[in-house]
Amino acid sequence: MSHPVLRLEGIGKAFGPVTVLENIAFDLAPGEVVGILGENGAGKSTLLKIVSGVYTPSAGRVILDGQTFSALDPITARRHGVAMIPQEFNLVSTLRVYENVFLGQELRRGALLDRARMRQRTREVLHSLAVELDPDLPIERLSVAERQMVEVARVLVHDARIVILDEPTTVLTDREVAVLFDVIRALVAKGVAVLFISHKLKEIRQLCDRLLILRDGQQIELCPAGELSEEEMACKMVGRELSQLFPDKRGTPGEAALRVRDLGVAGLLHDIDFTLHRGEVLGLAGLVGSGRTEIAETIMGLRRKSTGKIEVDGKPLAIDSPRAAHAHGLAYLSEDRQGKGLVLPFNVMENITALSLPRYVRGLIRHRAERRCAEAYQQRLAIKAARLSEPVQLLSGGNQQKVYLAKLLDIDPEVLILDEPTRGIDIATKQQIYRLIRSLAEQGKAVMVISSELEEIIGLCDRVLVIREGRIAAELDYEEINERDIMLYAAGARQRGQAGAEVH
Repeated sequence: MSHPVLRLEGIGKAFGPVTVLENIAFDLAPGEVVGILGENGAGKSTLLKIVSGVYTPSAGRVILDGQTFSALDPITARRHGVAMIPQEFNLVSTLRVYENVFLGQELRRGALLDRARMRQRTREVLHSLAVELDPDLPIERLSVAERQMVEVARVLVHDARIVILDEPTTVLTDREVAVLFDVIRALVAKGVAVLFISHKLKEIRQLCDRLLILRDGQQIELCPAGELSEEEMACKMVGRELSQLFPDKRGTPGEAALRVRDLGVAGLLHDIDFTLHRGEVLGLAGLVGSGRTEIAETIMGLRRKSTGKIEVDGKPLAIDSPRAAHAHGLAYLSEDRQGKGLVLPFNVMENITALSLPRYVRGLIRHRAERRCAEAYQQRLAIKAARLSEPVQLLSGGNQQKVYLAKLLDIDPEVLILDEPTRGIDIATKQQIYRLIRSLAEQGKAVMVISSELEEIIGLCDRVLVIREGRIAAELDYEEINERDIMLYAAGARQRGQAGAEVH
């Protein structure tokens, strides 16, 4: 048997008085894929940051290639072949694709940068990922899914021996996931070891050889992946039996809250026409790049419409900015929570009240009222944070998402548009958010959910619009919502009028 490329012995980590990891120990062999499972806040990302040298452990040892370290730094970890694809993007938006791919490890010809070779190598690696991107495009012009593939390309251009993937598939289509998994298997065949975090348990069973399950910073299980069913994995993660993931769909839609008529954006959207009712959860499904997010951004005034009308409660509106949308009772949760949703250096309370701050001002900010509000949301949404004064960047992804939701709820919107609301979130937290969404609908709010997870669309939504190439390809009512029909319309294999209901 080959010697382990990585060994962790008694790893622990504390931030001040809060212990987030305790006595973690396992080996990683060349050519092995170990899946790391746990709820948000269980310590998964912290553990991977210790391996990649971002964090210094409070206890224990990291052994790489037989060499023992009490702590690593990112340069040393990279020199030993450790490469990490983070959950949240670590790209420089103003730099080009190839510049990001080779950032910090640029190719040179003498004293000069060899830009031609970096462009060519970037093009080759992206082609292997079935992505045709111009290496000279600025990152700021890419979609979220394209940025994820650039993160993958950064790892592939260098000779990594240990590849760490933290939720790499949350913004990818099934086709893109299949391509990524083929790339991972090719690396494994060459002896590369992989640490893989995903909340999608089907992916874990499909890809991983062994499982490491964490709960509250403790190592709960280390076993072959085939030993546990998906249900058993979920129960070990949360420490209890999980009830039904999706709440019951009950109640009947009320009056129209949002009407969109003949909405168009030059080159992106065409003839978008639908109504969203109070008490309803409306899903937007479709492939990445189909125009789902663009519809939300246009409604919110982030994009300028070229045609069409938007009505809220029967009143035509000219919405030219998110502030104007907020003033008319609309709120939008972006799929990019760190880039567009939260101010990472700000603390939990400051983020929750960022949009509603004028309500707490009477000459000066009424901090006591602001704190009471934040405490109420912390309890209502079960936000795990040591203190409300803790910077939100130190929270897990799921708890950051809850803070983002609290920020929107505190302006008391009547229409909520939620774009990938459970991206990178564990099963138990998903369940909490699904119940919140359904409870908002039951209170008479109108909710639109954009999601790449068909299980989420099917389980949560009362009605679904399938978007393809900037148009509404189909509307599926309650009884008609199923994976097969959604994919047929999304892929263009079925046209409107062939089956299913028409948009009304």
